[in-house]
Amino acid sequence: MKDLKVSVIISTYNKTDWLEKVLWGYTHQEYKNFELVIADDGSGPETKELLDQFANSTDLDIVHVWHEDRGFQKSQILNKAIVATSTEYLIFSDGDCIPRKDFVKVHVDKAEKGYFLSGGYFKLPMSTSKLVSKEDIISQKVFDKEWLYNNGLEKTYKTMKLTASGFKETFLNNVTPTKATWNGHNASGWKEDLVYINGFNEEMQYGGQDRELGERLFNYGIKSKQIRYSAICVHLDHKRGYKTPESMNKNKAIRKHTRTKNVIKTPHGINKL
Repeated sequence: MKDLKVSVIISTYNKTDWLEKVLWGYTHQEYKNFELVIADDGSGPETKELLDQFANSTDLDIVHVWHEDRGFQKSQILNKAIVATSTEYLIFSDGDCIPRKDFVKVHVDKAEKGYFLSGGYFKLPMSTSKLVSKEDIISQKVFDKEWLYNNGLEKTYKTMKLTASGFKETFLNNVTPTKATWNGHNASGWKEDLVYINGFNEEMQYGGQDRELGERLFNYGIKSKQIRYSAICVHLDHKRGYKTPESMNKNKAIRKHTRTKNVIKTPHGINKL
């Protein structure tokens, strides 16, 4: 998909220290033909100030989509961001995921009609997350396992995700037991497919709304491709204040209904059906 202009949708909420690190990652992408759409779930003025600063001092093409803070409304702001995009292919990630320099390029290179792409992330502990600097991102040291080990990461086989390339990368994508689901921190698909299924289900709170969207894409006939070892981002640690048993149980029931009833279009999405 050479020269395809794409939109990268980043969700955020009142975490400018993490978002700033993420934005530095997008200023140094190998593939430049993208707009950055910030899906802001009600942050205070500090987020807008940060985005204005980057828009004025870098080459990033930033679109800021914001609504008032009404608690966790990620699905709603993501739907508004989808509508605000100006391209036909959309990449989704979060404001706590720093992309490797080839992140956008991998999604563009592997984009294919009839498919969505399913990536993952590499989790950093809080101590390492705080240490990551602008220079570490620009130099790509934050993706170097030795640098990570020297800065608080415990030794783990999972660093294969950061080092795999060529045949090994392809092999690991093919043999990983992790299913190629829609993962909000690292997934991409065609805008026309996402609009057809009516986007995210706005009834859903924290936990599973991304997977449910992917399940409706499957019901629609869209297949998925695993790029877990190809499109790399590191995840900065944070608390999850919106994760409650009530929201998780509600979301599980919605997902079960989606699967058993073969739901394609949510009535609680971009358009209220």
